[in-house]
Amino acid sequence: MKSIVFTGGGSAGHVTPNLALIARLKDQGWSVDYVGSADGIERKITEEAGIRFHPISSGKLRRYFDLQNFKDPFKVIKGVGDAYRIIRKLKPNAVFSKGGFVSVPVVFAAWMNRVPVLIHESDMTPGLANKLSFPFASKVCVTFPETVRQFSGDKAECTGLPIRDEMLRGSAAKGLSLCDFHKQKPVLFVMGGSLGSRVINGAVRGGLERLLEQFQIVHLCGKGNLDPSLSAVRGYCQFEYVTTELPDLLAMADVVVSRSGSTSIFEFLYMRKPMLLVPLSKNASRGDQILNAESFRSQGYCEVLEEERMTADILAEQVSRLYERRGEYVERMKGHSNQDSITSILGLIGQVAGTK
Repeated sequence: MKSIVFTGGGSAGHVTPNLALIARLKDQGWSVDYVGSADGIERKITEEAGIRFHPISSGKLRRYFDLQNFKDPFKVIKGVGDAYRIIRKLKPNAVFSKGGFVSVPVVFAAWMNRVPVLIHESDMTPGLANKLSFPFASKVCVTFPETVRQFSGDKAECTGLPIRDEMLRGSAAKGLSLCDFHKQKPVLFVMGGSLGSRVINGAVRGGLERLLEQFQIVHLCGKGNLDPSLSAVRGYCQFEYVTTELPDLLAMADVVVSRSGSTSIFEFLYMRKPMLLVPLSKNASRGDQILNAESFRSQGYCEVLEEERMTADILAEQVSRLYERRGEYVERMKGHSNQDSITSILGLIGQVAGTK
């Protein structure tokens, strides 16, 4: 039986594209295992999906000073040893990495075991983990055409981002029932990433009264960010995080407010949801979300609100304007070429794994 090991973690965006590939590979008879950090979000997501999970030690790759920087290299070294033993035991035909700090030890361990590696970069500019993994990869899959030239040689190929088939199978009726909403008022979907966003949460809740005059609101606020004082507010439904319910919640949504992580915004594009994007600032990131958002704005798929300008009033005004012009955004999204990313990536997996 053909076998493959997946890795990637730290945020849902480093995990959910893998699920799209895993579903197809299982249908084709592949044996699939997942390697990730013991306490990362990837463990919860993959185990809920019924995928065999193998935890390893991991340390975060930081670009800034932190005392943990002195401890984490030892965790990474231990993680390489953990991953080496797992891969040596499983003997996969290939390893597929979606990035995130946990992926580096796995990629290096695969190279040590002479197992071919494919990596996928979602954002326009490569993350640190993928930069470190690049020398050990046989192929690099990228989402944006502009990203190909960020990698030297001929390893990089623009495949697009794999989107789970179930994203188009959501039920608006189920979403409305889950949130106790009705059809007489439009729905605003708010998401600050799998870890939540203090800036977005504050602006939404600060302008809640004004927003509720026009919208029903479903708010994915991140772990530990629920506000119990708002649990009884009619027309406002908050969750820390959702998995299987996401397609239903998005199916009922008329417009979206979100960070601009690549996985999320391509899912919104796939589902033709007009979006107001609030990218992470350069103070809190390498600026990849800013580039993602600008790319989508230049194609007419979204509006962008810099978090430095974010107030409750400005958010309410821009969401209202987005809703009024929602038809224009939907029409432009219809013109997007939905590249069959899953087929393209599966072809490369078969190629490097020696199965074609």
